[in-house]
Amino acid sequence: MPADRCPTGVGPLDQLLGGGLETDGLTELYGEGGSGKTLVCLEAATRLALADRWVCYIDTEGVSVDRLEAIAHGHVEQVLQRLLLATPKSLAEQTSAVSAACSLARDGKRPVGLIVLDSATFYYRLTLSSDEEDAGRQALGRELAELVATAIASHLPVLFTNQVWRNQRTGDLEPLGGSFVNHAAKTVVRIDRLGGARRRAVLVKHRSLGEASAEFRITSTGLS
Repeated sequence: MPADRCPTGVGPLDQLLGGGLETDGLTELYGEGGSGKTLVCLEAATRLALADRWVCYIDTEGVSVDRLEAIAHGHVEQVLQRLLLATPKSLAEQTSAVSAACSLARDGKRPVGLIVLDSATFYYRLTLSSDEEDAGRQALGRELAELVATAIASHLPVLFTNQVWRNQRTGDLEPLGGSFVNHAAKTVVRIDRLGGARRRAVLVKHRSLGEASAEFRITSTGLS
């Protein structure tokens, strides 16, 4: 496995990514609600925490403690000891949480192994079609720029999830934020619902790998 990859712990996804998350850039996961984006984040966070690395987890939608306990397989207390959880209630609080996570990663006092932002666009979406839309776009842009700089400076994987909207012209589901969000991510993965517990991860963008896909399933203990 390449030295610049950080496995998520989800075998098919790690194979798709050439070994895991790249450690000097942003990886974006997008897809419909219930597609498994948060479960991927929890799998990756659990793996790093159990390897005694700190995880900065910024949660805007509500992490399921039951899911975390199932994924941790009896080691949830050990995971929680290394999980720095922020639960912002507004876009301004999200920006502050991102800055705090980046500062913690850069200062080197704790061995931070991963930053997660789930979901990056939850509060941004609330500004759309309002007087706050431009300010929301600028705030999200600054957050992503700071995360990119931190990933490069600290050789650190950053994983963020994105919501989707339906393009009325094409009928396709597309990630929120447009090109500036996708440009910030070096790796972009779309997760499709195939019916039942089956999911398909599609590698939409990668700087060294071509487009490909892999399937996995949602189970009572995570992803397989």
